[in-house]
Amino acid sequence: MLAYARFTTLHAVKGFTLERLDFAPHGLTNSAAMLLAHMAAVEECYQILTFEDRDLTGPEYEAMKYPLDLGAESAQHLKNKPLQHYLNELERVRAKTLEELARRDDAWLLEPLPCPWEQGAQWTRLFQWFHVMEDEVNHRGQIRLIGKLLPF
Repeated sequence: MLAYARFTTLHAVKGFTLERLDFAPHGLTNSAAMLLAHMAAVEECYQILTFEDRDLTGPEYEAMKYPLDLGAESAQHLKNKPLQHYLNELERVRAKTLEELARRDDAWLLEPLPCPWEQGAQWTRLFQWFHVMEDEVNHRGQIRLIGKLLPF
């Protein structure tokens, strides 16, 4: 699922110029560049949460703040980089994900863990990685919409 989601994301941004990457349609804050940066940051965040079994440190969060948070403030920081920059980041993060997943088994993926947002509920690492894939698919849909709204 992670590989297919990434395949379709890469297809959605193929050939995007800097102007296309940084374009945010009227009424929207996020650009395709911001969403690509967000995808890489979310995956990197979940690497820490699942492979290291801990929350982000303050400095780790600060390093990922703009791509994780998105929005108007982030828009000022996530621009003016070519497509290859984002593709390199996505590839760097994914390589670590695949390396780390290969070191683990299904029992690790399916281990019940306390759910952070619902008292007494449980989730699994499989669900956490499903969320990473689902987040990318959701934002890929936004990128496709932005592509259709491009005035150039």
